[in-house]
Amino acid sequence: MSERHDAARAALEAALAATSSSATSDSTTSGSPAPAPGAELTEGRGREGRRRRRRSAPPDPERDLQGRDHEPDAHDVARQIVLRQLAMAPRSRQQLRDKLRQRNCPDEVAEAVLDRMAEVGLVDDEAYAGMLVRSQQVGRGLATRALARELRTKGVDPETAEAALADIDPEDERERARALVDKKLRTMHGLDATVQTRRLAGMLARKGYDSSMAFGVIRDALAEAPEHRRD
Repeated sequence: MSERHDAARAALEAALAATSSSATSDSTTSGSPAPAPGAELTEGRGREGRRRRRRSAPPDPERDLQGRDHEPDAHDVARQIVLRQLAMAPRSRQQLRDKLRQRNCPDEVAEAVLDRMAEVGLVDDEAYAGMLVRSQQVGRGLATRALARELRTKGVDPETAEAALADIDPEDERERARALVDKKLRTMHGLDATVQTRRLAGMLARKGYDSSMAFGVIRDALAEAPEHRRD
């Protein structure tokens, strides 16, 4: 048993020595150590990943302009800033003006660029205000008062905001209020009518609904609700 064990151990040591010698010889011949299994594949994937990241990275027009050998043109820089902002989302003229000031763009350059953008229809506060009103009505169910606040926050001037709000139909607004109340009521089963009224009125107030309209809608909704109906 001991002799077989010694023989096996000697054979293993010989095999290991031969393997080590072969690896050293290959390394000496090539001038560099042999790559680990899968190293070429990993390296290839790494290079491909870096190339993909470089291809997918969005261009930074400001950096491109400012990185040129010559002095960048302030109007070009301002124009690229505006175009990039508009590509991300619609903006009011005031929002774009504020962004240009953040980037230290001179006011006279900003106004010249914004005027040109307005001439070609890329900056249009009337269209922007109309879009904002429609989207906030549909998406959040906002009423006139809250919509006016949103427009003011976005920098839309009072005259343009008033024109956008003038198209709101009071009857459509009442229907939106009723839809909001009906949806909220489905989550308020078991609550006292007084509690329901208070919570519903608070919700409609936050969305900008007039108190008289709000309480009228709430009263009608509660009267028609199965749990409050008296046959």
